[in-house]
Amino acid sequence: MFIDLTLPIDSRIPVFPGSPVPKISQFATIDADGWNEKLLNFTSHFSTHIDAPKHMIESGKTLSDYLIDSYIGETILFDVCNQPIIDVDVSEVKSGDIVFFFTGHSKHIYEKDYFDNYPVISESTIQKLIKKNISILGIDSFTPDNEPYLIHKLLFSHNIRIVEQLTNLEQIHQKRFKCYIFPLNIANADGSPCRVVAEIENIDG
Repeated sequence: MFIDLTLPIDSRIPVFPGSPVPKISQFATIDADGWNEKLLNFTSHFSTHIDAPKHMIESGKTLSDYLIDSYIGETILFDVCNQPIIDVDVSEVKSGDIVFFFTGHSKHIYEKDYFDNYPVISESTIQKLIKKNISILGIDSFTPDNEPYLIHKLLFSHNIRIVEQLTNLEQIHQKRFKCYIFPLNIANADGSPCRVVAEIENIDG
């Protein structure tokens, strides 16, 4: 079975302080034009999205510098709810894994302090994951760290991409699963909204 780990793209989704407010409007209607069409205006780091190294490293890779099959892979999920500073045992992590962190922070997305109180991943955990040669790190929050974003830069310097603002991770009740991450095919992209879907074992089947 499949579980959608993606937030909607709509005007309710908050943007990082200082980012432009998204504009999503009805550009054409069947009554007036003969068809329906929406006009979308938002940044490359809106809603559930993936960061490329180019996001913070000028000479870093863009999303299209990675093979498309590198966005699909075996994923390991860590339940780190109630850990303000995230530290985990990475012994089960394999080379090439996608690593997701379930913090529970996505349930606060429509609250006023969403950008004020959030968990961050310890540098020691990140260093251990880098040594494990992971491919992508994901979290159900808007960031794995805070300013000056040293965790971002550490991961990017090792060509590890970051997926932010995942949701529905509480619906996954197994440690490992297959995940599909599909960013938009934006030229020279420093990041992109993406659809993230988990394929898990159907325990009823």
